[in-house]
Amino acid sequence: MTHPLITQNHVEAFQKDGVVLVKGLFKDHVETIRRGIQRNMTESGQYAAENLKEGEGGRFFDDYCNWTRISEFEDVIRTSPAAAVAADLMCSDRVQVFHDHVLVKEPGTSKPTPWHQDGPYYFVDGMQNVSFWSPVDPVKGASLRCVAGSHRWEKPVLPTRWLSEENFFADSDAYMPVPDPDAEGMEIREWEMEPGDAVAFHYGTLHGARGNTTKSRRRAFSLRLVGDDARYVERPGPTSPPFPGHGMKTGDHLREDWFPTVFER
Repeated sequence: MTHPLITQNHVEAFQKDGVVLVKGLFKDHVETIRRGIQRNMTESGQYAAENLKEGEGGRFFDDYCNWTRISEFEDVIRTSPAAAVAADLMCSDRVQVFHDHVLVKEPGTSKPTPWHQDGPYYFVDGMQNVSFWSPVDPVKGASLRCVAGSHRWEKPVLPTRWLSEENFFADSDAYMPVPDPDAEGMEIREWEMEPGDAVAFHYGTLHGARGNTTKSRRRAFSLRLVGDDARYVERPGPTSPPFPGHGMKTGDHLREDWFPTVFER
């Protein structure tokens, strides 16, 4: 039996396409997330970034790995149905927290979120993983856009730095160039979303977002989770998030004291 918020069709679509919409996943936690985002923007963490170049209008703020210091985020992680739904989508018996991520595009921010896969930035290997991207504002044109089936491509997409657009790792031969899904006619999934809805997508799913040219804010909370087969893997350089001093070796389970289990069958 799947969680009441989803059906077996959701599970099959996630496994096949690497992306699915889960209506109302955080609907009972929207105000808590809003408070957490405001606190995050006021008391930003060590990884906070402003993703606009000089002269670009608006504001594109992001920050991650704050759930252990922002109680609102921890409350959402531990009391929302996200972990249980993740277990079903991943077909996993247990779920660990990897990290949280806040992304805010203020009104008039024309800069898009570049097309990318999350997996190449992470030190996590395995197919049982899921990210939830959930807006706390109604979203139309600035919703997340995901390329169906891209989590099963033979080669990962080259990770780049959002602001400088430089390669994240030196060994670019191990990756395919960043494609242009619109120009290449790829199957892109995107939805109009209400606060608390969530796009569930695989770490290997190519995704991005348009700029926010509306007069409304676009605040989004993302939660990254991993399942049974998640293992630490070395990358060609420092990962994002870096998690310095973790002490793990290739093939290790993610350490429980840093990445706790939040659901188990």
